[in-house]
Formats: sequence, C-alpha cells, structure tokens
Amino acid sequence: MANHLLEASNGPLWPSVELPAALAARPQITHVLFDFDGTLSVIRQGWPDVMVPMFVEMLPDWAGETEEDQTRLVLDDIMRLNGKQTIYQMIQLADRIKERGGEPQDPLWYKHEYLRRLEARIADRLDRLQAGSLPTDHLLVHESRAFLQHLKDLGLQLYLASGTDEYAVKREAELLGITEFFGPNIHGALDDYKSFSKKIIIDRILSEHGISGDRLLAFGDGYVEIQNTKDVGGLAVAVASDEANNGSGQIDPWKRERLLGVGADAVIPDFRDAIAFVNALLGR
Repeated sequence: MANHLLEASNGPLWPSVELPAALAARPQITHVLFDFDGTLSVIRQGWPDVMVPMFVEMLPDWAGETEEDQTRLVLDDIMRLNGKQTIYQMIQLADRIKERGGEPQDPLWYKHEYLRRLEARIADRLDRLQAGSLPTDHLLVHESRAFLQHLKDLGLQLYLASGTDEYAVKREAELLGITEFFGPNIHGALDDYKSFSKKIIIDRILSEHGISGDRLLAFGDGYVEIQNTKDVGGLAVAVASDEANNGSGQIDPWKRERLLGVGADAVIPDFRDAIAFVNALLGR
C-alpha cells in the first residue's frame, strides 16, 4: 500500500470519490460515526421546504426587505446550523424575531411546531415503510446497507449521531432496517438540548475506548460532524448526497462547497464506491 491514496480521478476503483488533496492511509481506524438524515436516510428529504417557509412566516417584516430577501436570510441561518440539534435553528429564529422588535415564542415551541409540520409531510413515507409497501432501500442513501454491512464485517464499531430527535432517529432506523449495525450506539437530540451534541458523542467514543482521534472516521452531510471530527484529528468524509434524486450519483454542489470549506477530507455522492475507498484507506 502506498503512503498516500491517489487522487480520486486517478482511482478507477472509486471513481465517484473526490479527494481535495492526497490522503494518507489510516489502517488504525477502529470507530466510524454516521450522521443520519441526508447521510443514510432520505425519509426526511425536503425538510428545508418545511422549515424555510415556517421561518419566513414567523419573521416580522423588515423595511425594504422582499420575501426573497427573507428566504435567503433564513436559509443561510438554517443551513449554517445544519447537523446541530434542531433546537439551535429555532433559537436562531427566536433571535431574528427579537432583533426585529418582535416577541418570540420559546424556541422549544418553534421546534415542536416545525416537527408537527414535518411529520405531516413524511407521514405517508413512514406508513408505507411500516406496511412494507415501500422498499427500505428506496429511502436509504444509495448503497448504504451494503456499506454498513462491510464495515461491520471488518469489525469496526459503528455509531449513529443525529441532530434529529432521538425518538425519531431510533424509530426511522428501525423502519429502515439498520438498527442492527449500530446496536445501542444510536443517539439523537433531546429537549434538554445541552445534554447532547455530536461533540459530546465523539468525546465519549474517544474517552470510553481510550483512543486517539486519528482512529475515528466520520460520514456526514452537515457542517457539525465534519468539523467536530476534524477538531479531534479524525478523518471526515462529506456525503454530498442528491437527496431528491437518490441514486443519481450526482454530488450536491451546495453541500460539497460548504463541507469542503470546513475541512472534509473526501466528498462522495453516496456509497456506491465507498467499500473500495475504505478498503484502500484501511490498507486492505
């Protein structure tokens, strides 16, 4: 095995993988962290189409500002906090309302209202999964299941950490049939939001197992898991998934740009070439 992987464009075994720079192999990796929504699951695909209009609806008008201006503002607020617990986006909304002279509700109220609207949007998907009329792999990011099975077969320890509420993550992971890959290591947001974060989960993985950050590999489509992994010396793969066209093999340019901006070591559209890439990364 060479000291570094080739650039993805020169790697016929993993053609969909983009490496912004030569990447050293990490045979020492033992633990793998996954985000959930957009990284493994597309059950909640389209969630910004619920959150953005709700924020615009709640936001007091600002002199000279168009609805397009408001949409741009709230979209930036929302996506900057993507990957963190949903409550942080609601705290940001409350702050925006306050700075415009409004009297905001408690952020938890906004969170529950958003979840009510989102649940209505995805109810049919959940019902069809429950009934078995919708194949689970239709709502898993392309080739996720085969990749998770490969990592498990390699003996790596897998963790799932999501900014979505924990009850929902566990419910949806079960419906998608991927709970077995993570066992008790499925974590999500709590109403007591200060008791959970992806940073807390990462720190716990390292401390409980007595390992250094260079033994951690993470996959995610949000700022937070990429940045938190890089902060401890882990290797972070951006899953710039095209959620609306699952399996297209196309990289979402918005995700790509922003995740490279926080230090992602590689970018993938989905998991079609992930087995070959990880085998090379591990020197196998």
